[in-house]
Amino acid sequence: MSESISRSVKRISCPPLHIILFEPEIPANTGNIARLCAAAEIPLHLIHPLGFKTDDRNLKRAGLDYWSEVDVKEHADLTNFIKFWQTLHQQPNPIIALSAKATKNYNQITNFPPGSGLLFGPETRGLPQSLLDHHPTCTIPMSGKVRSLNLSTSVGIVAYHFLQQLKVF
Repeated sequence: MSESISRSVKRISCPPLHIILFEPEIPANTGNIARLCAAAEIPLHLIHPLGFKTDDRNLKRAGLDYWSEVDVKEHADLTNFIKFWQTLHQQPNPIIALSAKATKNYNQITNFPPGSGLLFGPETRGLPQSLLDHHPTCTIPMSGKVRSLNLSTSVGIVAYHFLQQLKVF
């Protein structure tokens, strides 16, 4: 893959937010997230390498029969995604990184501008420290003894929180 490639016919102009998956590994999670993006009409960015092929049957089972309804872009790597992100606006909107390691609760983020991005890491290892160091970070609070929530659950919780904050729903 070279640079950034759109993989669907759906295009969303002036989206309220973007979901960005850095090197996702599990096709079912990505399929569920794609379905959420189709339902909320928000773009999905997949930063390679992926742990699956985007024509994988597991993706379809998890909701990618809606693929034509998802504004999905695949990016060859993080560098190409950043170049793409910088072209979206005169001044690129913030990207907020989600991490179980962060201390700030996602509910504490205010003044979330429309068109901002929510960045999520791979299921087995999360975002690398280099990305966490370059973006505001937040977490989903948990009181139980689990390390983290499922990726698609986390995306749903945080995405709908910010959509509500932006008065989309």
